[in-house]
Amino acid sequence: MPQRSTTQSSETATTESSASAPQGGADAERSVVESLDPRTGEVLGSYPVADTDEVARVVERARGAAQWWSDIGFDGRKGWLQSWKKAIASDAASLAAVISAETGKPADDALLEVMLAVEHLDWASKKAGKVLGTRKVPAGLVSANQEATVRYQPLGVVGVIGPWNYPLYTPMGSISYALAAGNAVVFKPSELTPGVAAWIADKWNGLVPNQPVLQVITGFGATGTALCRSGVDKIAFTGSTPTAKKVMATCAETLTPIVAECGGKDAMLVDADADLEQASSFAVFGAMGNAGQTCVGVERIYVADKVFDTFVQKVTDKAKRLRIGGGAGDSYGPMTLGRQTEVVAEQVADALAKGASVVLGGPESVRAPYVEPIILTDVPEGSSAVTDETFGPTVVINRMTDLDDGVAKANASGYGLGASVFTGNRGRAMAAAERLRSGVVTVNSVLGFAGVPALPFGGVGESGFGRIHGADGLREFSRAKSVTRQKYKAPLNLLTMERNARDMKIAAWLLRTRHGRK
Repeated sequence: MPQRSTTQSSETATTESSASAPQGGADAERSVVESLDPRTGEVLGSYPVADTDEVARVVERARGAAQWWSDIGFDGRKGWLQSWKKAIASDAASLAAVISAETGKPADDALLEVMLAVEHLDWASKKAGKVLGTRKVPAGLVSANQEATVRYQPLGVVGVIGPWNYPLYTPMGSISYALAAGNAVVFKPSELTPGVAAWIADKWNGLVPNQPVLQVITGFGATGTALCRSGVDKIAFTGSTPTAKKVMATCAETLTPIVAECGGKDAMLVDADADLEQASSFAVFGAMGNAGQTCVGVERIYVADKVFDTFVQKVTDKAKRLRIGGGAGDSYGPMTLGRQTEVVAEQVADALAKGASVVLGGPESVRAPYVEPIILTDVPEGSSAVTDETFGPTVVINRMTDLDDGVAKANASGYGLGASVFTGNRGRAMAAAERLRSGVVTVNSVLGFAGVPALPFGGVGESGFGRIHGADGLREFSRAKSVTRQKYKAPLNLLTMERNARDMKIAAWLLRTRHGRK
């Protein structure tokens, strides 16, 4: 079956993206981006490649729109964003069809992606005023004569570099919150999924044709590089860790700040008292959903010895029932990025060479562009199947003595994006969640946080830094502005070059009394 050409992918989770460095070769000479259906190789559409000059023009247009967008205030922005939300939701089937065609994922999965994205857009537009608006803060005893306030101002123009695996939900986690905070946005989607970006931009332009608050630029690596160097006020990037480092290096040239979500190697811990039927069902969903192409999916599972065999059998039975293909009734589709089949094959081969066992599937399961479910057990912790992000329908199931052992093994990874804990004991679950080195933890579920807009999302270590979603996500695209206003003359006149001895004597007494007592 035909595969799309993927020698340069701007936002992959396991291969280096071309977002931050100009690329030579064929991509540098191409004037259009062709969107392809990974199931058939069919050309879905063609989009222009934005060069450095065009990116500069787009950012300049965004500057003017950003001023209008900031000036209309929280209520004004809420009105427009709610109208955009309604336009997206009322035509959700059309958007889901574009997502499904460009990624190959089932239509139902694509529709769920639209639903989640709309929920976040709704929350951000409604909560921005409360989170970012002016509020008083205590001035303290020494500065009791001051009225102290803090508010959050828009940055200006935010550049968003999005991925292909969730081409709507993931970038909208930055776009929605950046817009709600008062910024204009320039969105560079993956070259694999430009149609999704064009669709949402068209909906915006249908509402506000004369205010380019949201603009889309399409292209390959050089376009991403130009955006990083364009003078935008922040970059929101989703992609691999090596690519994030290149993006950071490019942004450092102009001290442009960046928020980075760089994928993970998420672990699931299954205690001896867990509901194994529930845990196994979530394990298959987390590991195999979207063909495993989920940054916060399940890639490693640590199971208590006592229930290990039973759990493995349940996961295997459920995975065997999955249907793989490009049809409406299939469980998941092809690998959106062709090279991911090679990554899966390499990791499976490495695991087997180091002594792992195959419970389901194996090397023969990799038949590009599809990969059938693969379950590996007793995989050495030094194998690439354990240490490196897979981004495919492959899961490692290893043993743990207890939750403490599982937490230690989960934390041994350089990644720290998400994790999940399954146990019947709430106290043990919360204690394990507290000790897991990850940005998000789900108890007795997987991906539970994805549909909770109030929760911030992001990782630690190799999984990146900064947060999107929630109040933290709104503040991520804002700058704090602190203001003090003197209400009356200070009892102690210390802010002068002519302090008197009396005031200094009282100040010294206050210091000892307030902070120096044993």
